[in-house]
Amino acid sequence: MNRIDQQTVLFQDLFSKPIEAVFTDETLSTEGGSILLKAADRRMGLIDAMNAALPDRRMAGKVNHGLSSLLSQRIYSIALGYPDGNDAARLKDDSMLKVLCERELQDTKGLGSQPTLSRFENATTARDLVRMGRAYARNVLSYQQRHRRGTRRPRRIIIDLDPTCDPTHGHQQQTLFNGYYDTWCYLPVVVTVSFDTELRKYPLAALLRPGNASAMLGVPGLLRQVVRSVREYFPHAKLYFRADAAYTAPRLLNWLDFEGIRYAISLGSNSKIKEIVQPAMERVRTAVERTGRTQREYGLWLHRAGTWKKKRFVSYKAEVVAERGDVRDNARFVVHQLPGNVGAKGTFDFYYGHSDMENTLKSLKEDLSLDRTSCGSFLANQFRMIMTLAAYALMMTVSEHAATTELQRATMGTLRIRLLKIAVRIKQSVRRVLLEFTGHFPWADDWMNCALAIGAIPKG
Repeated sequence: MNRIDQQTVLFQDLFSKPIEAVFTDETLSTEGGSILLKAADRRMGLIDAMNAALPDRRMAGKVNHGLSSLLSQRIYSIALGYPDGNDAARLKDDSMLKVLCERELQDTKGLGSQPTLSRFENATTARDLVRMGRAYARNVLSYQQRHRRGTRRPRRIIIDLDPTCDPTHGHQQQTLFNGYYDTWCYLPVVVTVSFDTELRKYPLAALLRPGNASAMLGVPGLLRQVVRSVREYFPHAKLYFRADAAYTAPRLLNWLDFEGIRYAISLGSNSKIKEIVQPAMERVRTAVERTGRTQREYGLWLHRAGTWKKKRFVSYKAEVVAERGDVRDNARFVVHQLPGNVGAKGTFDFYYGHSDMENTLKSLKEDLSLDRTSCGSFLANQFRMIMTLAAYALMMTVSEHAATTELQRATMGTLRIRLLKIAVRIKQSVRRVLLEFTGHFPWADDWMNCALAIGAIPKG
């Protein structure tokens, strides 16, 4: 059979004229807009920072691909929607990926193959991953510090932490059955930061854990490192912490108090707490019976659980929900250490900002496949999670430079379709690389505005 670029097919009866389709050997790609990712990385210095944390233990005489090239290839591929190492079998000769990885278009060796990338992912040690995770977090914070220079310094930085279920379907190391999720899985935890009243959350760390991990497994060390890094780059900001009810462990609360970190953490109820809030619930039920509408009441008290060394503020929301004739109790509790003028309702308003973690995790998993932990090695899967965070960080930087509010708030999947997935013809000469897009691209203006904002200059 001839090569595919010599093949032609004919659809004779689809339209009034026959349709002829042919694959050409021109240097074309469907990833033309991804040059924005390269521009984002140039502003951040992210891939170089992560690469500097990786030692190269290979025999120099047998190396065809530098670690920086392999790392770039994997991060850009994840950002473009190719999270699996097997995708390299078809993409290693993609002309746009070659440009991103600073390879010549005429290079017949292409980019790293699937076996090469597999060896690359499996060669990392636990210490390598700790160094790389720290390098990633420090780079994100350093970029945010530079990016916000000239504007008002952030007065508060909110650290959110949330676990997520990562179902497994093979023989990965430390995949275990989780009764709550009723599946074999990993149970990674993700840490993000947000600034002042901004809704955007920046992932700083992702820690892969066995499927039956307790809530606190690995969390103390992870939070200590995150707090240390945040304070290094934003020493004057007040730190806040939010998490769900699994993180009311006494040692975590004691550490937050010792570090002077304000917090709001969901608190599960028990018979003693229910007894305290019972009068408020009765008043709310009476109001619902009178009005037929959902009613709620807020309040707080000083509470000391049996395992706590001291009393702490607990705010309650005594709510009775009335929907379509159905009436149900919905009492909620938050243990917190917040400024006194916040009040009980303000405590819940602040805590509910944590709920946006679900959208961040959803974007990481659905748009960038954070849960594509299909390597047999546990450490290799942790490496994949760090590279996924890096791809997400580059896309967030592109999003921040988008000219329209719609694109700034868009999901990473939408951003990929509108700004990165653009058909392009690539021409390379001694002096330059020319990317030729079609003028009929529907989001051409959005792409051009983003390019100019992220570092391109107008020509002619």
